[in-house]
Parts: sequence; C-alpha cells; structure tokens
Amino acid sequence: MSTPSESDKQSVSNLEETRARLCDEFATVTGSDSAVAQCYLAENEWEMERALNSFFEADMERVFEVEDSPERETSPKPKRKKVEAAAPGDCIDLTQDSPASSSKSNTAETKQKPSEEEDGKLSLITWNVDGLDTDNLGERARGLCSYLVLYTPDVVFLQELIPPYVQYLKKRAVSYTLIEGGEDGYFTGMMLKKSRVKLLKSEIVTYPTTQMMRNLLVAQVNFKGQNVCLMTSHFESCKGHGEERMKQLRLVMQRMREAPDDITVLFGGDTNLRDTEVAKVGLPSSVCDVWERLGKQEHCRYTWDTKANNNKTVPYISRCRFDRVYFRPAAREGVPRLAPDHMALVGLEKLDCGRYTSDHWGIYCSFSAG
Repeated sequence: MSTPSESDKQSVSNLEETRARLCDEFATVTGSDSAVAQCYLAENEWEMERALNSFFEADMERVFEVEDSPERETSPKPKRKKVEAAAPGDCIDLTQDSPASSSKSNTAETKQKPSEEEDGKLSLITWNVDGLDTDNLGERARGLCSYLVLYTPDVVFLQELIPPYVQYLKKRAVSYTLIEGGEDGYFTGMMLKKSRVKLLKSEIVTYPTTQMMRNLLVAQVNFKGQNVCLMTSHFESCKGHGEERMKQLRLVMQRMREAPDDITVLFGGDTNLRDTEVAKVGLPSSVCDVWERLGKQEHCRYTWDTKANNNKTVPYISRCRFDRVYFRPAAREGVPRLAPDHMALVGLEKLDCGRYTSDHWGIYCSFSAG
C-alpha cells in the first residue's frame, strides 16, 4: 500500500480548512451550530448558496407548519383602524378600500363607495420584511398580510424576500400579482392589486459592480389609464459600501430621469443611503424625495430605529432613514399628473410573539391627481 505524499496530505488539510471555514460562515448567517452547518453543506456539495437556500426553505416550512395552527391568532393590532386578521389557513382576498380611497366616516364594518377623486389615488407600501431572520417568521409574515388587509395598497414593494416567503404570499394574497426580483438567496419583489393595476412588462436590471447580488426590479404598469413605471431595489448594505450605494443611486436616477415624459415614475425600497451620499449624487430636478416633499415630518423620518424596534439585539442606538420613496411625475401636456399627498410608517405595533413584523418600519404613501 502506497503512503500518501506530502502534497496529498496538504490537499486534504486545505480541503478540511476550507470546509471548516464554510461551516463557520454558514453557522454565522443562519444562527445554527457547526453540526447543522456541516449537514446542509454536505448535502449540497459544499455550495454555500444552495445550502443556505435549503436551510431557509426547510426552516420556513417548519415555522409556517407550526405557527399556522388554528389555535394561534397572531395579527398585529393596528391603532388606525381595527380589522380582523385572516385565519392562518385562508387566502387573503384584499378587496377592502384603502385609507387613501375610503371616506373618513368609514370603518372596517361599514364601507362607503369612494368618490371618483379618492378612487383615482394610487397607494403604495414599501417594506424590508427581513426574511433572513427566521425567528417567528410565520407569525411575522402573517403580520405583513394583516397590514395588507388593513391598507389594501395598490402597489407593494418588498425587500429581503426568500423563496418560501414568496410562496407563502402567493398562497395568501390571491388578489395581487407578485413579481419576483430573484430566485435564490434573498431578493426584492412587487405586488400589484389585480383589480386596479395592470402589469404590462417587467425586467431585472443588474448593478454591474455589486458585491451582494443586488439589482433593480422594474415594472411598467397601467393604473386607471395612466402609464406608470415602478421600481424597487435593496441597495448595498453596511457603512463601508457607500461608494457602491451611490453608483446604484445614480443608475436609478438615470432611469427615472430618462423615462418618457408621459410616464409617472415611482421608486421605493431599502436604499441604506446616508444623507451625505445622496447629497454627493444629487437628485434630478424632476425627481423628488417624497418624505421631503411632504414636509419632512418627524414622525415618519426613521425607518430603521433600534431605539423603538427591538427585533435586532444591538449594543447601540441607530436611527436612520434607510427606506426612501422617490417620485417623478409625468410632464407631457394632457397626461394626468399624480402628486404625493400622504406618508406614514407602518408595522409599529408588536405581534403576539412580542416582536415586530420586521426590523424595519414599512412606509405607506398615497398619490393623488394634481
């Protein structure tokens, strides 16, 4: 029997070191231990992305199977208007009027037909749902759906989706068309209310130099006879990636500026932007930051707020306006022009599990004919 050569021994040693490193990385991302990490990596031929997808899918299936039991009721308790959360096993037919298109005298129990002006409003929610955090994820996903029942927005922009979360939404929110910005890992998505927003086409625009597989999801839609371009993205994370975020912002602003003048353009997402970065890039004169346009109201400034939101355990207080909405109205003569008229944060109520729907607050906006 031949004795292993020194080069063979070195190869084995390098392989063991590589696999140990992969196990450590897997355990860090998933919050699992080395044994679980080794199991999933080995089953997926030591390919990290496949192993992570397998882990999250299995965990989501387990979470939803356990948390969807009829005995549990886990809806948020909105302060603005009380609604009953959908039963865990039911589809959600989101046909209620939204706050943007219902009379002030309306309640969840008594509905009045909205006026023509109110019916012409476009409503939007953008939200990083933190699908990578699998703790209480079934309950938190149902929390999201309960907010969709409450607000029934025409358009929903979502970030940090994972495949099982998407399947959950497809099953529950049947009155929405769902567009996915990816298939693996985590990605963005859009939901369009079928009764009010018609999808014409969609595309995924890649960021050439991203380190985190980020992209721009774009959809051309028709809303009440108006052509609207919808965009959502999740810009590069972490303080040290400011240069990449600014590149991504420039690409988005270019797309918004160069869109045909008969089209309304609306972008929303988790930008991770700092004000200094936006100042360096600058916004085109035709594009506005909706929060700024509506008077920089303090109550909806911070969308990432560890002082108020304890979903993430961090040893510091961080209050940032990471989630932003940008708007460019149509400019052509004779084309209806929308303008932002309202903004509020959503997701501020704790669920029964003691956590919030996400570590980010969501943003609700409405736009009316100017």
